[in-house]
Amino acid sequence: MIGLPRRSGPRWRRRAAPGQGLGGSLGTSARREEERRRGVFTRRALVLAAAQIGALGFLGHRLWRLQVEEGARYATLAEENRISVRLIAPPRGRVLDREGRVVAANRLNWRALLVAEQTADVTATLDTFSRIVPLAEQERARIEREVRRRRRFVPVVVREFLDWEEMARIELNAPDLPGIVVDMGTTRIYPEGEDLAHVVGYVAAPAEADIGDDPLLALPGIRVGRAGVERHHDRVLRGRAGTVQLEVNAVGRVIRELDRREGVPGQDVQITVDAELQKAIRGKIEEGTTAVLLDARNGEVLAMATKPSFDPNLFNAGVSAEQWRQWTASRATPLINKATNGLYAPGSTFKMAVALAALEARVCTPGERVHCPGHMDLGNARFHCHNRGGHGGMDLRAALKYSCDVYFYEMAKRLGIDRIAAMARRLGLGVDLGIELPGVRRGLVPTRAWREAQGRPWALGDTVVHGIGQGFYQLSPLALATYTARLATGRAVQPRLTRAVGGRPAPGSRPEDWPPLGIPERDLRLVREAMWAVVNEEGGTARRSRLPASLGAQMAGKTGTTQVRRVTREQRERGFHVSQLPREWRPHALFVAYAPHDDPRFAVSVVVEHGTSGSGAAAPLAREILIEAFERLRPGGNGPAVPGPRLAGAARP
Repeated sequence: MIGLPRRSGPRWRRRAAPGQGLGGSLGTSARREEERRRGVFTRRALVLAAAQIGALGFLGHRLWRLQVEEGARYATLAEENRISVRLIAPPRGRVLDREGRVVAANRLNWRALLVAEQTADVTATLDTFSRIVPLAEQERARIEREVRRRRRFVPVVVREFLDWEEMARIELNAPDLPGIVVDMGTTRIYPEGEDLAHVVGYVAAPAEADIGDDPLLALPGIRVGRAGVERHHDRVLRGRAGTVQLEVNAVGRVIRELDRREGVPGQDVQITVDAELQKAIRGKIEEGTTAVLLDARNGEVLAMATKPSFDPNLFNAGVSAEQWRQWTASRATPLINKATNGLYAPGSTFKMAVALAALEARVCTPGERVHCPGHMDLGNARFHCHNRGGHGGMDLRAALKYSCDVYFYEMAKRLGIDRIAAMARRLGLGVDLGIELPGVRRGLVPTRAWREAQGRPWALGDTVVHGIGQGFYQLSPLALATYTARLATGRAVQPRLTRAVGGRPAPGSRPEDWPPLGIPERDLRLVREAMWAVVNEEGGTARRSRLPASLGAQMAGKTGTTQVRRVTREQRERGFHVSQLPREWRPHALFVAYAPHDDPRFAVSVVVEHGTSGSGAAAPLAREILIEAFERLRPGGNGPAVPGPRLAGAARP
């Protein structure tokens, strides 16, 4: 039997059912692997898609924040790259006297600037400029140094405070001065010069310590108060800065001005001083003399004159080294306001305080008499009266009228220094007077505790000496004028220099604004009558300085003389007189007064350094000051008075 041929190849191969045989097993594994791979790819695709969606979402969110939420801020930052906002210095407020006269003002300040990028040869430009407006060697060196340090488009100040003629010459020669531009600002001017320098003060460029967090003080040309009213009211006078918007390029060069907002000018400050009266008083005094005139009713300072003084206008452009050496080397100390910072022993002008303390403590009665033989012996020490022959029996009124030292030696011994000091402080001596000036010295009214704090005991002899205003006392002319106003009114008047700020009256302008001193009126009346007798009765120590009858007013006052060099017993025995001493060793002369006696309006104090005697040097000057005050400040008008004779600042031997 012939068999059929065997067929080979896939056509004839019998397919195995799934799962049957070896071939089926291999196929299943392949399919599973493929399915697994497909599953892995699908998960990766999902993860990648999720990451892409998250990134796109984050980018979208950031774009939304940049465009919507923070769009305004980034627009501002971008604008600031193009726009530079700069401050503009505001005009400084003026200072006016009590009648509205300007005593500190602003004037145009023309200055020449150099922009280095606008000239091909800086040296040639400066050479040409020097032929038109001379430049000192140090100025030339400063300009060249600043040109090297700064960018070439930043202006450098060549010369400030150009007058009209200099500015016109520069403008006329502008074609020959490439890079030179004339800029206009303001500068401070003091029309009264030396006459009001210590009161008004002056301004100068701020130091680094002044600038702090105030960008206004970093501006070129800005000035701050350095002394007087200028310093006390500096922030009020300074004002608030304005702004200017400038378009700049990438390196900061100005292209054009876009907007300008002017600042708020400083407020005007009106002071209580009468400039014309101040000038008249300074015309009557000599070097080493200080006078203070107050309105006794409210403490307004009407005049505060001292010699020597200084020109405050010099501080605008900068004081030269030579001028500064001259001021600081002078024994007359022109930079110091001696009305507030000059300290002196009050001498016999202090006796009213001792008298009131004695009356209040009841250690004496008004009619009690103390015998004055010309001296008082205390142990081995002898304390002399200025009248070597003695005054005889003295009650309180006579002791003040004749200025008997022995009477007040006795009162001081009975009182003790602490009760004297307490009364002196009530009368405005040795305390903070609160006046609107920087650096005012309080002075010194000593006590037992003060002396013991220095490690030295207080002796009875110290008390005796202080009974006549000698010893450790250190008081200013302003304090003595305040003391006199309190004696005249019985109120705790304090001196004031500010009358109005920005047109608004300052507080304390009414007499009732000041509280009573709490001193019995009968005691004050007795002391006032004694002060009247000093000037207006025969034998009074200031009889020759009474006011003229034509004025229709009388003054009450008290003389004082304070030693600056001790007179020895041997000198007294030889008949020594202080006029024999060199002037710098002679006593200071003092006088305090108020007027009119029956209705006090003015209080005055005068100190003449080395004036020898209060009656000879200080009292006549106080008389002339009060005459000026009545003529210039009389009710119903301020007409100028005929200038009185020039007085010597010290008595002549």
